[in-house]
Order: sequence, then structure tokens, then C-alpha cells
Amino acid sequence: MFDCLNRPQQNTLLVSDRNFEFAQASRRKMSTTLPLFWNLSSASKKDRIDASVKLVSALEQFQASHAPQHIAPADVGSDAEDVAGGGDALDLLNSPDVSYSIRRLVRGLASPRESSRLGFSVALTELLSRINTVTCAQVVSLISDSTKKQGSMTGQEERDVLFARLFGLTAVIRSGLLVRQTPLPSSGSSNTQVSSLQSYEEVLRRLLEIGEAKSWLRESAWWTIGLAIDAVADASPAVMWRMEALDATATHLFSKETQSLWTPEKVAAALKLLPLMPNYEWDGALAPVFKGHNLFSPVNLVPLGRILKDSAMDEDESSSNTGTGSWKPQLHFVWDILFDRLLPPPDSKQQPQGSFGEFFRIVVDESLFSHTSSAERKYWGFQVFKKALVRVDVDQLPMLFTKNLMRSWINHLSKSDRYLHKISLDVAKHIQSLVQENPTLGFPLILQLTGVNGSQQFDKLTRTKTVESILTAMDSDGIKRYVVSLLGQMNAPDDSTEDATSVNARRIWIADQFAALVRNGSVPKSDEWLQIVLEWYVVNGLFKMRKKSQSSSIHALRALPSPPPAEDLQEHCRTRLLGSLADLTSQITIVKKGDETYKETAVASDGEFWISKILTTLASLDKDAKHVSLLFPMSEEQRNLMSKVQKAFEKLDNVPAERKEVARGFLLMLSSLVLQCRCSEENSAENLEACFNATSRMLASYKSTKTRKKEQSSPPPDIEAEPIDILVDLLIGYLESASAFTRSVANEAFSRVTGAVQESTLNLILTQLERRDPAELAGDEDEDMDAGDDEDDGEDKSSSEDASGDEEEGLSEGDDDTAQDMRKKVVDALKASGMDFIADDDSNEESDEELMDDDQMMAIDEHLTEIFRSRKEERKSMKGMDAQREATHFKNRVLDLVDIFIKKEPQSPLNIRLILPLIDLVAKSGVDEKQLSDKATGILKSRLAKSKDIPTKASHEDTETILREVHQRARKSHSENLSVLSQSSLYLCRVLLNLNAEDAAIAIYQESIDDYISRKASQINYSFFQDFVRRFPTLGTRLRDSILAASSRAANTYRRCQAFQLLGVVLNQPNKNGQSITPAFQKSLQQTVLDLSNRAVDDESGPNASQLKDLMKIIVICIRQVQKESQLSGRPAVWDPAAWNALHVNLSSSERFRTSSPLLSICRQVESLAAQLQAQSRSSEGGKRKADEVEEAVDSSKKSGNKRQKKIVYEALETQLRLA
Repeated sequence: MFDCLNRPQQNTLLVSDRNFEFAQASRRKMSTTLPLFWNLSSASKKDRIDASVKLVSALEQFQASHAPQHIAPADVGSDAEDVAGGGDALDLLNSPDVSYSIRRLVRGLASPRESSRLGFSVALTELLSRINTVTCAQVVSLISDSTKKQGSMTGQEERDVLFARLFGLTAVIRSGLLVRQTPLPSSGSSNTQVSSLQSYEEVLRRLLEIGEAKSWLRESAWWTIGLAIDAVADASPAVMWRMEALDATATHLFSKETQSLWTPEKVAAALKLLPLMPNYEWDGALAPVFKGHNLFSPVNLVPLGRILKDSAMDEDESSSNTGTGSWKPQLHFVWDILFDRLLPPPDSKQQPQGSFGEFFRIVVDESLFSHTSSAERKYWGFQVFKKALVRVDVDQLPMLFTKNLMRSWINHLSKSDRYLHKISLDVAKHIQSLVQENPTLGFPLILQLTGVNGSQQFDKLTRTKTVESILTAMDSDGIKRYVVSLLGQMNAPDDSTEDATSVNARRIWIADQFAALVRNGSVPKSDEWLQIVLEWYVVNGLFKMRKKSQSSSIHALRALPSPPPAEDLQEHCRTRLLGSLADLTSQITIVKKGDETYKETAVASDGEFWISKILTTLASLDKDAKHVSLLFPMSEEQRNLMSKVQKAFEKLDNVPAERKEVARGFLLMLSSLVLQCRCSEENSAENLEACFNATSRMLASYKSTKTRKKEQSSPPPDIEAEPIDILVDLLIGYLESASAFTRSVANEAFSRVTGAVQESTLNLILTQLERRDPAELAGDEDEDMDAGDDEDDGEDKSSSEDASGDEEEGLSEGDDDTAQDMRKKVVDALKASGMDFIADDDSNEESDEELMDDDQMMAIDEHLTEIFRSRKEERKSMKGMDAQREATHFKNRVLDLVDIFIKKEPQSPLNIRLILPLIDLVAKSGVDEKQLSDKATGILKSRLAKSKDIPTKASHEDTETILREVHQRARKSHSENLSVLSQSSLYLCRVLLNLNAEDAAIAIYQESIDDYISRKASQINYSFFQDFVRRFPTLGTRLRDSILAASSRAANTYRRCQAFQLLGVVLNQPNKNGQSITPAFQKSLQQTVLDLSNRAVDDESGPNASQLKDLMKIIVICIRQVQKESQLSGRPAVWDPAAWNALHVNLSSSERFRTSSPLLSICRQVESLAAQLQAQSRSSEGGKRKADEVEEAVDSSKKSGNKRQKKIVYEALETQLRLA
């Protein structure tokens, strides 16, 4: 009894002791945790996470070492309010650091500094999930007390408090404290639970208050309520109050007061609670907005779309409405819940609810993308579209590309200044990334983009490459499906009223799509779909279909075109056929034949030419008269020729292996001519016959090769041109055409016959590169025009009426601008004659006749004749310019043949003959031929000069002659062409060196060096010879004497210094062939430099100090080279230190050079090196000692002062007088 009466006093004393102990412990340990709180506010996510980890780990250690005090059941019963509500109970069970940290973390949630709210909430969540010595009610009470609103708060402070409460309650839920059932440790009562229904309802009530306080916080608050619902739903069965909690949640959220007020947040809560509470009275809770409890039923989709669209934007924040405040670009979280119900993940056990197609059409397309929808809601719509793309299956893709969505997307994607262009472009990139991850999505996406709601010209309308990029990401099977689907659009649907013009336009678009697929090198190619495309071109471009054939191997015959193809479509198909073959001819294909795999151009995967496959298709269709008929019937002569050509094909396939490549070149050319003949191209029949004759002669020459070898007699001279020459002549004719097909076939065929090219063939090619006068290029047209001019000159002067007729004719032939200029000249001429009325367009003929007499008409006749003559001269000039432009393009194509020949035959001796014509192109091309000049330069400098292989059987005389001509041109050429000439010269020197004719190269370079040094007008520069010396150091060594000798004949001081600089380059090259520097060269070099330096003392026109210093550097290089050689060979040196000492004295006393310290220093260095070399060369005993003495004497002379310097000068002068 006494104990019970005294218990409150004992409890008071106990609390006081505990407070004292807590204060003492806090002072001891707080220093270890306080520094960890600072980085929780860091702007760096990594720093915040690291600080949270360190803080929670430290607090766990403190808590583990803390011994919580035992709470008696009587204490719990009497002070249950304290234990549950916080107070000192938080300190009883936790270490001082933990209890302080919980309070500090809760208070830090309201801090506006940097990222405090994020860092403190993460740390609080993790800490609450690690410790089991706190209750939910304690933490919620602590959060509520720390985030109370006060009347004196500013708006920013009020927002900070609301955010702190929201983040704190979120931390309670995410830590699991909301539904934790573990009892508190050191508690004598098992009824002290960590969580309870009352604490859950308190959390729910606080969150609803936050949502009602500020409309812009409602979405975040209700999202946290969703977390609480999920936590209760996923709680263990030990949570006995979970159903009561869900029932309380539904009661609070769907109360009668808010029954008619629906927001996206309320929809999200309903979707979460519906499967958890199937027995709840949902019909009444969802009414009157929704009918029934299924929100995805068709009758509920319209109000659902209205709720998701009209989420009360731009409403007053302080009112009690259901708006969400200002618009936010982020998509509402309710859409994730909606998609989870409509499109559950593959690993989910939940069944789809409702029809996704109906949902997307009504809620998204007809709501967010409606005509009256704002740009903000369309922005949401695009985000919903992106979210749905990731979830839907391939079969459900058509449901997404609805009419309104596609219209808005294309409109905003087409121009960069559209309001939603950025999000539209982001959608396009998102689709492309999806196809790259899953290529099977490419085909259905292409169908939607170019389908009913899209546009066949999607890329053109949107100014993007969306369709093209999708095609490049697809696999070959997807491309084939796309091709077949395009063929299915050939005819109009049975119930369609589409006219023939529209059908024909769509077929032309299909032909263009096929061509784009073939042209794009990134699109995966397969023989199967390429064959379908090419056969479709053949059938619709060269034949008329009579009836379809479902069993035909040719896919194009399986459907009869209705209506029949128009003429423009047939011509378009022929053009596209040749264009596609041109693209395939230039594309590389991996060929597989048995175990062999290699790369080849112009062929299918089986190694057969694509053109040959088309000819096979043509032959098959020619025999199928039941289903098709020829669009261009062949004559009997053409049929006979085709029969002969077919036999030639068979022979070309059976040529020997060493001739196989050349035979395939003839085969390709012959096949292309056959195809052109079938397409009724101009001059194709004559060219085909010429090529067939050349092919026959080539095949005959193969058979007679062995016979000729046995006879050992020279064959009779050929009167006719060689077969290879005829073929190349036809190829050149191909290059004159503007067709891509002929150009690609010409390049490919020539690349295969380069091994058979002869000198006459090369002459034929080089002839095309010769420069011609533009007047000659347009000769025929000019002759006609000149004849017309002569006629005009011979005629009598016509009347003004005839002149007016000529004027009208001239105006009608030109374009608008030219016609206006012409008319102005005529009017000015008439005005000059005093006839201003002529300029009036309203004047009639009768008034003209009355006002113009014969004298006036004769006066203007001369002016009009001159005007028309100048007009014709302008036309002639324009035609000449056009002819020159065409000639330049043609030469560019011919240069492609030259480039191909050098690339395929780098060891051919004919390459030597290409150098001078290419140099002519570089040097003589005009301003408008810059591309031609650059191309020729590239061939010379890259293809020839950098080639690893060189001709091995070239003629010594021809190579020497061409090298000499190159040097002759270099002496007269401009500086911009010297690099090309230098590279060409080096290439020819490599050839001569390979032929053991390096003497010829050295002789030619000696001549050029003499010309450069001795002739002031020579255009060769120093780098021309420097390139030779560095490229061929062995040959450069042999030029030492000639360079030194030429320096004495220099045209001026600059050229002499250039000669010595070149000599320095020669001496600096490594001596790999063991050629030492001869004593004679050393003497000559020493004497030349000494004489030149001594003369420069008094000669102002001689070298200056800098030039003399460079000369002496060369001497230093030479002496050091000699030192190395003397060490190996022991040859005596010829260098005279006394002479260099005298030179130093002479320079030191000279007014011109006495102030040049670098020059005097290097002269002294030469003297020292000469002394060393002289000492090294002595073979007698004590020679080394004497050399050391000499060197020591020289060194001491360098270190002496002014008096010593004067003494040396006087001694040197006395020595010179004695010698004299």
C-alpha cells in the first residue's frame, strides 16, 4: 500500500536521474555523430548517401552497446501515455546518440538548405528500419510536434513545415514502422506494440490534412497514402487490424461529403482498394460518377477520361476545391496504376482488366488529344503514349496509333517552332530506340506510321528520318514482311471508290519505297526480298500482265494489277530497276560457296551478278506467254542477237581459272547491254553487237593461245582493235551517260578487266583526259548557229514588223529573266529613236503605223539587228559553258577508271605512263575544274606515291624520260604544284631503284640542284630536294660533292645558304651503307666555308651573322660524323684548328660580326672539335696526351678574361704576318 502511494514520487526521481544520465552521455558521445549530419544536406547524391550510411552504422553500434532500462508493467500501465506518445520513453530504450539523432533528423526535415530534406528523410527512413526500440506513435507524435504551424510563420516557412511533415510520414511508412508488430525490448508487457490501428489512422489523417492544406501537395500526399495502403496490404497476418485499417481508409477517402468530387488521386486510391476489399459497398462509394465497381467498363471510360484530363487546373490555392494548382509537366502517378491493371507485367499473376484499346481510344485519344484539348494536355498524352509503348505487345501496337494522336504528332513534329516539337521529337527517338532493342517491332511500327492514321510520306512531312531509321534497325525478315505488305497495297480495296490516278500515285510511291530500301546501305539485305523487288520492277516495267499465277515463283505475278499500270508507272519502274541495279552493283556482299566465304561487289550471296539474275527472270517471263506479254516486242534480228549472246554467256562461264576475272568483266558489260536493249535504251542494240563481237574475239583468242605458243612464230598484225579496247571504249561511252546504272557498271566491269589492259587501252583512256577547247566540245551546235548567222547577214534589211516578230520569237525561247532583259534592250533602242510610245503596252498596231514612218523604221532596224546578234552570241557562250561543265564531269568519271586501274594493278608498268597526264590535269585545270585537279592530286599523292607495290617490269628508258620531264616541269611550275611533282618524282625514283638504275635518278637530281642553285628564275624549292634526301638517304649521300660544288656557282647568297642547308640534311642522315665522308670532301667543305666566312667580314652583300652561324652548324655536323667514322676506321682527319682560330680572331675584330656572340661561340666550338679530331687522328705515342693539352688550351682560352682575349688576337695577327 505504501509502495503504491510512494510510486509517483519514485517515478519522478527516476525520471530526473535518467535526464541527468542522458545529458552526461550526450556530452560524451555527441562529438562522434554531429559531423555526420552536415553532409546530409549536400547537393551531391553520393555525398548524401555516404553520410547516411556512416551515420546509421555509427548509431547501430551505439545502440548495440547501450543497455536499455527495464520498464515495469506497472510503469507501462501508469505511464502508458508517455511511452506511447514519446516523452522520456524514447530516451529510456535508446542510446543518447540514437534519441538525439531521431529528433535531429525529424527537425532537419524542415530545413530549406540545399538538399537537407532529401538527405535527412533517407537517413531517418533507414534508421527507423534498423532499430526496434521506437514505436510508430512516438515518431508520429515527434513529427507532429516538430511541424506545427504557427500564426507568425511566413509562406515559405509554412511550406517547409508541410514538406517536413510529408517527408517524415513517408519515412515512417517506408521504414515499415507503420505495420511493425515486434514488441519493444526490455518491456515486461507483451501488449506494448510498435504499431496500432490508432497510429495508422493518425498517419492517414495527417496526410489528408496535408492534401487539403495545399492543392499542389495533394498528389504527393495521396501518393503517400497509396504507400500506406500497399504497406497494410502486404503486411503479415500478425497485423490483426489490417482489414479495419483498409475499412477506415475507404471511409475517410470516399466519404459522403466528397462523393461527387473526384480527382486522379481518388481514382488511384480506388484502384488500389478495389481488389483488397471486394465486399465493400463500392457501388454506393463510387456513385454517382461511376456506375458499378468496374472503372474500366465502357460506360465508365468517359467520366474517367474527363477526370484524368480536367484535373482542376489554374484554381485558387486557398479554396477547398479539388484542383491540383498550376500545371505540371510530370505525368500523374495514377497512370502507372492504370497500366498495371490494364497491362499487367509478364511476371504478374493479375489478370488484365477491361479493354486496353477502348481505354486508350476514349481516355487518351478522344480526351487528351481531342481538337479542343490544350497543348499541356497533349503533352501529357505524348507521355502516356511513350509509357504505353513499352508495355503493349506487338499485336496491341495498332491500338496506340490513333487518329488524333497521329495528327497531333505529325503536326508538331513537322516544324521546330511548334509548341510541342521537343516532346514529339522525343517520342520519335523513343520509337527508334525500341526498335533497336527489339527489331521485331519494326514492321508493325512502320505499318502504323505509313498506314491509315499516318502518312506514306511520314519522313517527308515530319522532316525526320524516323521510318528510315526504323528500317535500318529491322532484320531481313522484317524487311521482307514490309516489302510484301507494300505489294499488298498495289490495288485499291474492293469496297473503295479510289480512282485510277490515286492508285497509280500510290504505286509510284511503292516503287520509290523499294528503291529507298535497296539504296540504303544500313538496311539489312537478303536475296529473297531483293529478288521480289527487282522482279516487281521487271514485271511492271517491261511486261503487261494478262492473268495472275498464284503458283508462280515470281511474287509479282501472284496479283493482277487493277487498274492496269499506267505508262508513267511503267517508265518509272524501268528507271527504278536500273537505279536499284546501280546501287546493288556498288554494294559489297558476303558470298558463301561451300566452306569458302569472301566479299564481292555487284553479286548476290550465291556469287551471281544481280544483272544476270534479272536476265534469268526475263528469260522465264518470255516463255510465260499465258500470264504476261512483252511491252516492247523484239524484232527477229534482235532475237537472233539475244540467242548468240546467251551462248556467249555459257562460254564465259567456262573460261580457264586464270582468265575468270576478265571473263566476268565482259559478262557484266554484256549483261548490262542486254538489259538496256530490253529497256529500249538509245544505241543499246549497236553497243550490244559491238560488245558481243569483242567477247567472241576474246573467247577465240583464249582457244588459240596454246596453238600460238607451239608455232613459235609471230602472229600477223591485227587490223581490228583489241577486244579489251572495244570493251573499254564502250565503258567510256557508258561514262558519258548521266545514268547511275551505266557509271556503276562501267566502274565495276573495268575493275575486273584491269589485268587485260594494254598500252593501247591506256592510250584510249588518257585521250579522254586531254584538255579541249569548249568551242570544240559544242562544235556541232555552233556550226548550226553560225550557219544561221550567215543567213541573217546575207538577208536584206527587214521591216519593223519582221523585227517585231523576231523579237517575240527571241523572247519566247528564253526564260523569264532573259526575256525581260531582251525586251528592255528593244525598248531602250526604240526610245533612243524618239519612239517612247512603243513602251506603252496599250498601244495598238494602227497607232504604230500612223506614228512610224519609213525613216524611223530604218533608224531602229540597225539597233534591233545588233540586239539579236548579241543574243545569239550569249546563247553560244552558254552552250560552250555547259559543254565545258559536262566535259569536266566526264573527266572525273574517267579518273575513276584510272584510280581503279592503279588500285587493282599496282605493279603494272603502265602506271608510269599515267604520271604526266595526271600532272597535266593538276597544273592545267582551270578554276571551274578544281574538283578535277583535286582528284588527280589525290591519285598521285595517295594512290601512287603511297603504294607499297611498284612496277617491277617497267622500262628503264621510259621511266628515266618521264622522271626527267617531271623535273623539267618542276623547274617551271608554280609552288602549289611542287608537292605533287615531288611525290611523283619520288615514286619514279623508287621504280628506278628497283630496276638498279639509281645512277639515272642521281644524275637528274644533280641537274635540278645545279639549276636551282645557279639559276635565279628556277621555280624548284628547297623541300623538293629535301624530300628526296630523306626518302633515299643512300642516294642523297652521293649528292654531297655536287651540292658543295654547286654552292660556289650560286646565283645569290640565299641560294648558296639553301645549298648548305640541303648539305646539312644530307650529312644528318644515318649512314647505313658504310659510305664515309672522304678527306677530299672535308677539305673542300672546310675551305669553302672558311673562304666564304672571311670574305663576309668586309663584304656587306655576303652572308649575315645568322647565315654564317647556320653554315658553321653544318661544319659541326660534318666533324661529328667524321669523329664517329674515325673511331671505327682510324682515318686521319684534315681539319685545321688554327685556321678556325684565325677565323674566330677575324670575326671578333670585325665591326660587322664582333657583337654576334652566337656566331663567335659556334666558331670557337668548331675550333675545339677540329682540335679534338686532330688529336684523335694521331697514332704516335702520347698522341692522346697532346690532344688533351690542346683541348685544355682551347678551354682555357674560352675562360680567360678581356686581357687574355686581346693577347690571343695580337698573337694571331703576328702569326698571320709571319706566314704572309
